[in-house]
Amino acid sequence: MEVREFVGSYINTLKNLLDKIDPAVIESIVNELEKTLEAKSRIYILGNGGSSATASHMENDLGAGLRRRGIANFDIKSLADNSAVVTAISNDIGYENIFYMQLEGLLKPEDLVIAISCSGNSPNILKAVSYAKEIGSKVIGATGFSGGDLRGLSDVVFHVDAAAGEYGLVEDVHMILDHIIYSYYVARGANA
Repeated sequence: MEVREFVGSYINTLKNLLDKIDPAVIESIVNELEKTLEAKSRIYILGNGGSSATASHMENDLGAGLRRRGIANFDIKSLADNSAVVTAISNDIGYENIFYMQLEGLLKPEDLVIAISCSGNSPNILKAVSYAKEIGSKVIGATGFSGGDLRGLSDVVFHVDAAAGEYGLVEDVHMILDHIIYSYYVARGANA
């Protein structure tokens, strides 16, 4: 396949995935975020690999990005960002515990967990989400492919129905979700 042909195909596939986004799902996500402002509770974001980068980006945009503009003051934390904590937990008690151990004893029912996983089957994500459900916290799942187990465990699901293995496309749409929410708050703040 030629480069130009591949680029055109990728862009067309991405456009088709974007056309399938349900605004009602994003509205539900914003409603859950709003509840954390009212309750003065915390948002925890989980993700591995590229989804970890999306989690960090979300913390930046919805945290400092909105706070410095005086728009919203979300208490938000990406649990993949502290390499000392992540590597200590993974080395000492196993990688499947890196998010769970950061939530254990701290997560409250009024807190919100945003779990980002293309496959929806990452053991460390599922262990943390299962714990969140036991505590009574709401879970927003950002998934791809079939959605995996995360799709069924989430209270709100933002699903990207891409073919299995199309990580780039799923991660692209998850990042766009972040930018849609951030841009919504910026536009709302400008019109307040």
